[in-house]
Amino acid sequence: MTLGGLALAVGILVDDATVTIENINWHLEQGKAVEPAIMDGANQIVTPAFVSLLCICIVFVPMFFLTGVARFLFVPMAEAVMFAMAWSFILSRTLVPTMAKYLLQPHRHHAEGEAPPPSRNPLVRFQRGFEARFERLRGGYRELLSLAMQRRPVFAIGFLGFVAVSFLLVPYLGRNFFPSVDSGSILMHVRTQVGTRVEESANQFAEVQKAIRKIIPPDEIDTLADNIGMPISGINMTYNNTGVIGPQDGDIQIKLKEGHRPTSEYVQALREQLPRAFPGMTFAFLPADIVSQILNFGAPAPIDLQVRGADVNANFAYANKLLSRIRRIPGIADARIQQSPNNPSFNIDVDRTRAQYVGLTERDVTNSLVVNLAGSAQVAPTYYLNPDNGVSYSIVMQTPQFQIDSLSALETLPITAGTTATPPILGGIANITRSTSSAVVSQYDIQPMVQIYATPEGRDLGAVAADVKTVIADTAKEVSKGSSVVLLGQVQTMNSAFSGLLFGLLAAIVLIYLLIVVNFQSWSDPFVIITALPAALAGIVWMLFTTQTTLSVPALTGAIMCMGVATANSVLVISFARERYEQSGDPIAAAIEAGFVRFRPVLMTALAMIIGMAPMALGLGEGGEQNAPLGRAVVGGLVFATVATLMFVPVVFSMVHKKQGAKAAAPSETLHAAH
Repeated sequence: MTLGGLALAVGILVDDATVTIENINWHLEQGKAVEPAIMDGANQIVTPAFVSLLCICIVFVPMFFLTGVARFLFVPMAEAVMFAMAWSFILSRTLVPTMAKYLLQPHRHHAEGEAPPPSRNPLVRFQRGFEARFERLRGGYRELLSLAMQRRPVFAIGFLGFVAVSFLLVPYLGRNFFPSVDSGSILMHVRTQVGTRVEESANQFAEVQKAIRKIIPPDEIDTLADNIGMPISGINMTYNNTGVIGPQDGDIQIKLKEGHRPTSEYVQALREQLPRAFPGMTFAFLPADIVSQILNFGAPAPIDLQVRGADVNANFAYANKLLSRIRRIPGIADARIQQSPNNPSFNIDVDRTRAQYVGLTERDVTNSLVVNLAGSAQVAPTYYLNPDNGVSYSIVMQTPQFQIDSLSALETLPITAGTTATPPILGGIANITRSTSSAVVSQYDIQPMVQIYATPEGRDLGAVAADVKTVIADTAKEVSKGSSVVLLGQVQTMNSAFSGLLFGLLAAIVLIYLLIVVNFQSWSDPFVIITALPAALAGIVWMLFTTQTTLSVPALTGAIMCMGVATANSVLVISFARERYEQSGDPIAAAIEAGFVRFRPVLMTALAMIIGMAPMALGLGEGGEQNAPLGRAVVGGLVFATVATLMFVPVVFSMVHKKQGAKAAAPSETLHAAH
């Protein structure tokens, strides 16, 4: 994210030096010598430039109050932007004026109507042609601004109406926590019938792999590997986030070669064809890249619906009804219940009377079964110390599995105990019946729970989550007494991050306003400056809408960044307008001249930022989809903010100061009439 911060700030870093040189050049055009032009030009913009620096930096302050993943992602980016901006300001106040003294020359002024001497230098000819076209563009802008000044109320109402209408598009944007990234990897979780032995699961997984190679061309598959069953160590289960609960589960990892077709197309094809080819198996596609796995906080799906309560059977019944409703929601894929109550098991009911006749207790039977079926390490750990190397080795005794391959073999299992000379068999002291049990026991705050996992496909996460909440509300009366239904997963994290960033956006606007109030010693001019910010937000909405980009955490971060840059341009215009207004006393003429003079630096600032953000906005490079919403938000916001800075802000300035001038003139006229 630090590199993303530098990419975000590269346009502004160039802008500081650009505005300084442009202002020096304007003073040279007034006929000043080089050194006075440098001193006057640098002194004239040092205050607005410093205010602009503070405006851009202060918008990142709320990010330091974020929590969770959003904080770890965006605080480094904010620090990179703030430190880069600070050093850019220092260099533009020291190094740039020093170099300007040695590189710039006084301007030659020609009489009115006299053309400069012709030149054969192609660069000079290009520069003169560009200047001529730019002056025509600036002249057209001045006429357009003068026309807006003549119809100020109509223009202001129309502009604000367009901005207000633009916000009606916000519900159609959709919401995602982070945009999906095509990492070229597919992670698929497969579950056969619960209770399937691991060797049979391996045979079925082999058939699934054959089907995968028919769907995905073999020349696009780099590697294809599967992990089947439970790991030996419980530590491995701790770090497993795919939902494996038994020997019937497994994960298939697919790595595609470079130049492959979009991964989402293959995922969609596998979702459609594999369930039809293997009707007794369940398939779920999990986040394959590390970023998505972190955003899910270890859960195997973005949507984690939990039914908590003491009545497990009633919760399973309700979860199955809820699952059937959720599967009918548009945009839902891989909906399944994580837990299963249908794990095959044997119920061993020990007859305590018969066991007592042979001198056995319930504890003796349990320990003997554990030793025979799971190994002696569970009840009587034994170690051997090798005297040669001093290493202790664990010794485990267990009956070979092939000797216990049927119910009759289990019934003839001897039950050993220290007090019995002839060990009885299990069938002689216990009744064995077939039953089912939970394949995995999941709890939340000691309460048993049933989890429903689901993944959005073809729709944004916010819309899918809203439909899921509607289904939960519709079926609330069917929840068993004492149970509760909670929607967790990436949805909860997204809502928390959005709340923090939206608060940061509002806080940034308030901090910018208060900062400008302190520097300008006025309440009205800072208000005029921030009138460009609603237009910037409208531009963000239009850019996201036209590019079919959902509202996400990177997009909101770009919106916060755009607030600072849009304010910096308005500060340049209004600071110059204040100077001209104090000299002439005419707010309309001051506003028009400020827009005309600052037309070039404002355009250069916006274009430098837009060009710097263009590669990010286009999503170029590996994983470029991750930061594309950020770039698009900045570009869209700056385009609209630039128009507002050059057209709307001068109009508002003239309207505000026209009223203030009228109020100031009224007391003087009354006093003059009294005399």
